[in-house]
Amino acid sequence: MRGELDIAAVFQVVESIMKDVRERGDAALIEYTERFDGVSLSKNEIEVGDEEIKAAESDIDDALKDSILLAADAISAFHTRQKSKSWFEDFSFAGSPGGSTGNIILGDVFVPLERVGVYVPASYFSTALMCVIPAKVAGVPHVIMCTPPRRGGNIDSATLFAAHIAGASRIFRVGGAQAIAALAFGTETIPKVQKIVGPGNIYVTAAKILLRKLTRTEIDFPAGPSEVMIIADDSAPPDLVAADMMAQAEHGKHSKALLLTDSNYLASAVEREIMTAIEREIMNNCEEQFWILTGSMDECVEFANEYAPEHLEIVVRSPFDVLKKVRNAGSVFIGVFSPVAAGDYATGANHVLPTAGYASVLSGLDVFHFMRRMTVQIISREGLRMLKDAIVRMARAEGMPLHAHSVEARFTRSE
Repeated sequence: MRGELDIAAVFQVVESIMKDVRERGDAALIEYTERFDGVSLSKNEIEVGDEEIKAAESDIDDALKDSILLAADAISAFHTRQKSKSWFEDFSFAGSPGGSTGNIILGDVFVPLERVGVYVPASYFSTALMCVIPAKVAGVPHVIMCTPPRRGGNIDSATLFAAHIAGASRIFRVGGAQAIAALAFGTETIPKVQKIVGPGNIYVTAAKILLRKLTRTEIDFPAGPSEVMIIADDSAPPDLVAADMMAQAEHGKHSKALLLTDSNYLASAVEREIMTAIEREIMNNCEEQFWILTGSMDECVEFANEYAPEHLEIVVRSPFDVLKKVRNAGSVFIGVFSPVAAGDYATGANHVLPTAGYASVLSGLDVFHFMRRMTVQIISREGLRMLKDAIVRMARAEGMPLHAHSVEARFTRSE
């Protein structure tokens, strides 16, 4: 019922590619780009130049340009709202171990990563927006983007325009596992990064997983086939439910679209819509991509929480009664006018989301993927005095006498 990729089957070839890139750098990138993309590059053509980026803006029509700018503004606004500010607070108060005010100050300081890598599949300019903008909102100074070249060696103009307005520092025409390796290890041309985000094909996903074995580079999460689950009752329009399911299947043959409903009428009507579309060859997808399950509304929610879908639509009379029971989903879309496609492009919420059940333990891409949180502790002499006895007892109980001494010494030394 879930689309699965046999990632293990490509680990060996991907690991070989990654080790080759680590050893030979740009020479390996040039070789793999010619082999896999059919593009012959020189060393100085790996990076996209300023002139090509400027030319991209004039190459796309104004209507699309305005749409990309609208989406960029929405993504920036949403992720700016997510961002947490550093804070400090007085944790010493009457009756507390710290005693009077000002003796124990604690806080969190949020620090952006210095350099991150973004992988953008060919011609998916919306993904450039979704990955680069949150990194810049988080304060990352260096955002390095890789995307595969087209047959002529150029990058899709909309992708270059989107990456530029989003704030990408440098853009490289390299794709696949070799791009992930270049970002992780660094080459003569591509700088090494601390973390890599962005979706990709099975080879990109395998490379990101292997990073844990070969490097200390972090990733966002493994990306599997895309999926949508729709919880709906008989108030939902069958044609629109079917349209959203078919839209999700457009991502590829491994993508899945599931309808969970307590209405036999809706189940039958949606099935007819999908089968008619398949018979008329409106889409090239196969019916195995679609699943329709019926049961009580509580059973639908229970199944959704177990499945942990990437996208969850709720199209029922009382959607917030359902929402409060939902625990596991990458992103939730409520109501008949909240299709997944809106979030894919223009609402401002991120479309890079956990799949394959990872939504039960991971969140979608956000500003926190590009930041670290450090705790800060400021203790006065009086504050430490109030805590001293407890610290010393616990340190000695754990067999750490030097920990105890480090506290006691502050009160036995001469000033």
